[in-house]
Amino acid sequence: MAVNSVRPHRLSVAASCLVLLAGCAAPIPSATPSRARPPATTTAPATTAAPAPSQSATPTATAPIEACQDDAAALSLEAQIGQLIMVGVDGGLDAAERRAITASQVGSVVLLGAQDGGVKATAERVAEIAALNPDAAMLAAADQEGGLVQRLQGTGFARIPSAAKQAKLPLEELETAARSWGRALGKADIGLNLAPVGDVVPASKATRNAPIGKLGRGYGSDPEAVTARTQVVITGLADEGVAATVKHFPGLGEVTGNTDNAAGVVDRVTRTDSAALAPFKAAVEGDVGAVMVASATYAKIDASHQAVFSATVIGLLRQWGYDGVVISDDLGAAVSLRSVPASQRAVRFLAAGGDLVINASPGLTAAMVAGVKKRAGSDPAFAQRLTVSAARVLALKEKVGRYDCG
Repeated sequence: MAVNSVRPHRLSVAASCLVLLAGCAAPIPSATPSRARPPATTTAPATTAAPAPSQSATPTATAPIEACQDDAAALSLEAQIGQLIMVGVDGGLDAAERRAITASQVGSVVLLGAQDGGVKATAERVAEIAALNPDAAMLAAADQEGGLVQRLQGTGFARIPSAAKQAKLPLEELETAARSWGRALGKADIGLNLAPVGDVVPASKATRNAPIGKLGRGYGSDPEAVTARTQVVITGLADEGVAATVKHFPGLGEVTGNTDNAAGVVDRVTRTDSAALAPFKAAVEGDVGAVMVASATYAKIDASHQAVFSATVIGLLRQWGYDGVVISDDLGAAVSLRSVPASQRAVRFLAAGGDLVINASPGLTAAMVAGVKKRAGSDPAFAQRLTVSAARVLALKEKVGRYDCG
């Protein structure tokens, strides 16, 4: 993947305005990832008061995100919030998607739906999206697990077998294959793959587990085997400059319902010391770009909150020493979130220690952003949390060549 080696300069407020006025119409070349800095602001950053302990995991600013702290703090509140939102784009850009990206200064998108135009068309679409908000260092993501979950198809994108079939490949062969999948994503200017699946599905539940087992999305029932396979996929993608996202922490292997289309999905088995957490622990100790948190509830970890809103669940990742991006499962269209007001979904996730919100319903973006902005205006600790999360997102963008911190 081609990466511009020129280190971008820091934009002044005036220069930022000129870029926003004059540069939006100019598409970013699809062969070269954007490395522009989000515009700076002269507004003083929020107070650095420590976050309140209740349902709010304490953020840390240690390597590798420390180099991005100043950049994140220099952003306006609106730009910080935009960095924390990933909007779903289904096929061509419609009015709602364009409005969400531009009005809310969105810094990331995920390509949804069956997009079969191939590598060239995907790169062109990503460039068109990036041009809507050229100073956000746009990060594009996709679901390229394989099998039934492969969003990007067409010329240049090989058919990826399901994880159940990948599990039968020798590890070296799987890593080589993952490298080729990552190479295609890189050519399409996709920096983040929302894969691999780290969920361990017990053999006894394989036919009853709606989200993973029934769909062949898992690598099996043995935590060690799942760990080995998720690790080589993560490595293969990283070798081609594409960050991987291990999902769905702390695992959907023990549930029967699918949170995409069912409410009240509860795991009554998984604990903080369960062997099934091994793939996630190995991933955060390795080269994974992000960890996706499930929207199920885990009765033996935090029975009072869905995982995406649980400081206990997200805090476990931080206890393991992980300081990378924690990304939500969809907080937009998923049925499991319908009882939560749209204005509170991003607020609750970020307050619990999450960093990047996936929103598959672009029309809800304004409400989500407004909720976060309102909370930040009345809660200095929450406002500071946004700065830390924005730094993590910028660090991820630097990892995949979309940004340059410092």
